[in-house]
Amino acid sequence: MNPQPDLPIVRVGSTAGLLSVIPRLLGFTLDTSLVIVGTTPPSGRVQLVFRYDLPQPPDPGLAADIAGHAVSVLASHHVATVTVAGYGPGPLVTPVADAIRDAAAYNGLDLRDVLRVHDGRYWSYLRPDPSCCPAEGVPFDPAAHPAAAAMAAAGLPALADRAELAATIAPLTGPPAEEMLAATRRIERAATRLITRDGERGLDKPGLAAVRQAIGVYRDGGSLDSPEVHAWLALVLIRLPVRDDAWARMDPAHREAHRRLWTDVVRRAQPGYLAAPATLLAFTAWQCGDGALANIALDRALADTPGYSMALLIQRALDAGTPPSVAFLPMTPEDVAASYADPGEGDADHPGAPPAGD
Repeated sequence: MNPQPDLPIVRVGSTAGLLSVIPRLLGFTLDTSLVIVGTTPPSGRVQLVFRYDLPQPPDPGLAADIAGHAVSVLASHHVATVTVAGYGPGPLVTPVADAIRDAAAYNGLDLRDVLRVHDGRYWSYLRPDPSCCPAEGVPFDPAAHPAAAAMAAAGLPALADRAELAATIAPLTGPPAEEMLAATRRIERAATRLITRDGERGLDKPGLAAVRQAIGVYRDGGSLDSPEVHAWLALVLIRLPVRDDAWARMDPAHREAHRRLWTDVVRRAQPGYLAAPATLLAFTAWQCGDGALANIALDRALADTPGYSMALLIQRALDAGTPPSVAFLPMTPEDVAASYADPGEGDADHPGAPPAGD
């Protein structure tokens, strides 16, 4: 995933510095992973960063697949200067590192270094000279490096691992989860009455109003705490005119507010209602340059609704290393409404609150 272009410039100046910022670029501490860092010469500015899980157990075919995919992503972005960092023990890292070296040589890539990182030390596959890279590895402390401190000050955390990142959007548990389930059942009954009276499109106008109001609340720094409101948002997003209206409103200028909104909905949405808000969260995470969170959100969306087309579309974009700068829907909410042959938003006074339950 490409770094955010609006972050302050952090100069690393060394291998230890680069390895100190990689976890903050990806959002979590790495383990059994391969990271590709593409840079722009002669400045050495990082242009894109992306990660793979290392095959366990080692598999030459999977290693070749990873190398081939990495080369194709780099080629699509016209990046030819690369540093590779494999995280984990040698038997896991070396087969993929070797495959990357072979693919890079065949495709004319400039490999600045191929590193292995494990237990607070790093080794270089390209610089075996003991004077710079001793057999026991070079010790380094990523948390203590000034570059890591600068990125932390810029608001880029490095969570303990991918599981800790996934926990930030995990479902609620305990009494709050029970409260959400009860609220969802009440909203379902109220929505059924509305559909019985007006048809499925009867959800669209109040749904559009609810999404518009929720986005406004979060953009103003607020949040929603009503289980019924969260349940209503998750339910109405099943309607494609409502979901796509929300998608069209994901202005990158407000991406952090949108990430808060969809995180709150995703954590509360019940099974069957998760795909749309989780995919909207993935989209806003992509806008934030947070490819790891985007992929976790997509995993949740596709587990809830296999084959969900919006999730698959964003997943393909992420797999191709598409930059956050293109993460916007080229349609306005008015365009979306027109595409469904129903202006939808014309009733500006339609209440956005969920229909009364029982």
